[in-house]
Amino acid sequence: MISPRQIKLSYFGGDILTFVIALIISIQLFNNRNLERLNWEIFAGFILLWFLICYWRKLYFLNFHQRPNLLAGYIKAFIVLLVIFLIFFFTSPSTLYSVRAVIAFAITFQVLGISINMLAVNYIDFAKNKAKKERFTLIAGVGNLAECVERQLNSQGKEGLKVKGFIDCQKKESCLVGKDKVVGDLDHIHEYLRENPVDEIVIALPIKASKKVRNIIAAADYHGVRVKYIPDYQGIFGKNYKITKYGQIDAVNVRQLPLDETHAFILKNSFDKVFAALALIGLLPLFIVIALLIKFETPGPVFYCPIRIGKGGKPFKVYKFRSMSNNDTISGGLLSTQKDDPRVTNIGRILRRYSLDELPQFLNVLIGNMSVVGPRPHRSFLNQQLQASVDKYMIRHYFKPGITGWAQVNGWRGPTETEEQRIQRTLHDLWYMENWSFVLDLKIIYRTIFSAKTHTIAF
Repeated sequence: MISPRQIKLSYFGGDILTFVIALIISIQLFNNRNLERLNWEIFAGFILLWFLICYWRKLYFLNFHQRPNLLAGYIKAFIVLLVIFLIFFFTSPSTLYSVRAVIAFAITFQVLGISINMLAVNYIDFAKNKAKKERFTLIAGVGNLAECVERQLNSQGKEGLKVKGFIDCQKKESCLVGKDKVVGDLDHIHEYLRENPVDEIVIALPIKASKKVRNIIAAADYHGVRVKYIPDYQGIFGKNYKITKYGQIDAVNVRQLPLDETHAFILKNSFDKVFAALALIGLLPLFIVIALLIKFETPGPVFYCPIRIGKGGKPFKVYKFRSMSNNDTISGGLLSTQKDDPRVTNIGRILRRYSLDELPQFLNVLIGNMSVVGPRPHRSFLNQQLQASVDKYMIRHYFKPGITGWAQVNGWRGPTETEEQRIQRTLHDLWYMENWSFVLDLKIIYRTIFSAKTHTIAF
């Protein structure tokens, strides 16, 4: 378990790492390898000033239970540092130091500072949740193999791991587990999964052809011939699977996806934080202009923060610029936007046409409940509709939703009124998840910005 002291040290370590990277970039980028003493004094002054601001804002001493609060604290601290930097920049003679190196240091430090600290927060939360979160396993089968799986799971001694029970899948299979542990049968598995939290299902059923396999092995043993058995994993599970282990038992992860790999997850998460920080800093002037236009046109808040469904089917708050005079309810809304919708304001029509109303979602990326690229998050009622009508729809919730996605850049954004629209959006989202690569993310970002097809169905 991570202690409060370790958490504070991780924030402090993130800042130290930020200083080092910013300093290296500012020196290497402008070839200032022989910086004069004053340059080093300026850098050291900024470092000391930052720690004083952090002490003043109590960033290393307060326990933030919500990432938005922590993000707001760091942004305020960075603004204070930026104001002091601008005062220093405009009041001191530039001949005393390398202007480009100091500017590069100030910009890089702020961009990386927010990104690295948010990464630290995400990984700390991930470690804390993993340590304390209960994971519920349901075992499909009641025979010898099912009993063996339960024994292996319990022998691992993992904190929070709990076997919910067993599903009786074959009437002819002898029940070797306790009758009180059998929670249902295959005919009623949908009802059980709908009403009970389950993180994974372990299929522990005997292979139908096991008798023939044993006969072949017996014949080979009689003649002293060695045997290798090749299970038809691809024929059963498709191409996306991975062999793992439960203790001494081989197991197959069904639908293993590229982002399940640790290096891919770290790469995507790190890119998200850096890109989001750069976007928020670069778009700040535009945000101010949009906010003023919204306030001048209609009364009401600048932001509209509806509840959407994210990773694992969990709800979260999305940040958007308000584009309507009369918005749907934040939670449980049922009104989809229609073409020529009278609720859309004049400035809102422009924002929606070019997806500018979605830009505040870079805050969601920094907080950690969205990615830059991924399946778009839907409202709860739409999620339920698509779950019931589109095959494999809920698989898109394996990972974080995105500001933009493969479906959107291929023209499948906007309405989901027809069966083709619902199916195509889901198929494109699943294709993205099965074929993810860092280059594909960059391609989607490029097409989101520069491709006209992305905005053809926006209204």
